[in-house]
Amino acid sequence: MNKNRLKELAKDKRFVPGIYNYCDRWCERCPQTARCLNFSISQEEFGDPETHDLRNEAFWRKLAEIFRETLELLEEEGKKWGIKLQNLDSVPEEAAAQNEEAASSHVLSRTAASYATVVDDWFKEREELFFFPTAAAADENIKIEDALEVIRWYQYFIAAKVMRAVRGSLEGPGDDGDGSAKIAMIGIDRSIGAWGMIPRHNRFYQESVFEIISLLKLLKQAVKETFPGAKSFVRPGLDEGR
Repeated sequence: MNKNRLKELAKDKRFVPGIYNYCDRWCERCPQTARCLNFSISQEEFGDPETHDLRNEAFWRKLAEIFRETLELLEEEGKKWGIKLQNLDSVPEEAAAQNEEAASSHVLSRTAASYATVVDDWFKEREELFFFPTAAAADENIKIEDALEVIRWYQYFIAAKVMRAVRGSLEGPGDDGDGSAKIAMIGIDRSIGAWGMIPRHNRFYQESVFEIISLLKLLKQAVKETFPGAKSFVRPGLDEGR
């Protein structure tokens, strides 16, 4: 791309300044690529991003529906599986801790990192799960393969954003902590929705899946309490008008 073309794109009013600052970096699944300068620059050819965006919007809308249904089922059936939701340790105050070590040792960061490990362990123990025919749950927008892709995409992303949010809060007041916490919670919600697809695929794993969902639910609650401004944080181009 030559310099003149780059300048031309930078002046294009359809692009939202800073829309890429608090996204999940998953361009293939983003419903707002038509408004993102970074995405347009990365494309060698400019096709029709609007069609791409509409398809992805339908995907995330359906996943959000599954997320809500999964939480409802968790609330109704949790006692049946003997799942007990324990509160996370209270978040300690980090006096003058403005470095990587303090952020990585924070209870939120450690909990988010432990989730990533739990995911790896869960799949290692169940490698056969998706190689044999089962009562698969299909949907016009989401298949079991899509759900697994969502889980794997956010597996480490959540921990990275939680740690960034903690680091931002330790460095002082600013938007980075709330913005990073918000995208971390979005990743948690989408992961819960994706995990909720697995019992539809094979109910034999329902209890172990709900234990993981419980961990995610607790993590989100702790992030929400630690960053009360995250919910109202407006990500440019992504949250405006919602």
